[in-house]
Amino acid sequence: MEKLINDFSLGLFFWQTLIFVGLIFLLRKFAWKPILDSVNEREDGIKNALLAAENAKKEMQNLKSDNEKLLADARAEREVMLKEAREIRKKMISDAKVDAQTQGEQIIAQAKAAITAEKNAAMADLKNQVSSLSLEIAEKVLRNELSDKDSQTKLVEKMLGEAKLN
Repeated sequence: MEKLINDFSLGLFFWQTLIFVGLIFLLRKFAWKPILDSVNEREDGIKNALLAAENAKKEMQNLKSDNEKLLADARAEREVMLKEAREIRKKMISDAKVDAQTQGEQIIAQAKAAITAEKNAAMADLKNQVSSLSLEIAEKVLRNELSDKDSQTKLVEKMLGEAKLN
């Protein structure tokens, strides 16, 4: 350091100072402004990118909440549709049971009516056959009993006696 102070030259100092000031002036005019402009542009670009990222993040959160809401609505609608389908199924089953029971009762009633009609027809036919057989038997018995004159007289007297008593 001492050597520097001993070899100090005012002319050299002046020229070095003048060159340094010129260099600073040139750097300021031609280098610092473009460098600062590019740094500012880069800073603005980074700010804009951060804002865009923040906006995209907010948008994604909004979309996510909208998707969750739509998913919840779809699930609720699916549950409602399943509930309605179960109710319709139950109603169809109960309606089918009621229809089957009604048809069964109608068939039973028709069968009972048919049985009653057949029974009545059979009874009427049986009565007709019994009455015709009874008449034939009575006719044969009366012919045998009334074949002679004495038995005819006794029968008439007996009938007259019974008719008075009644």
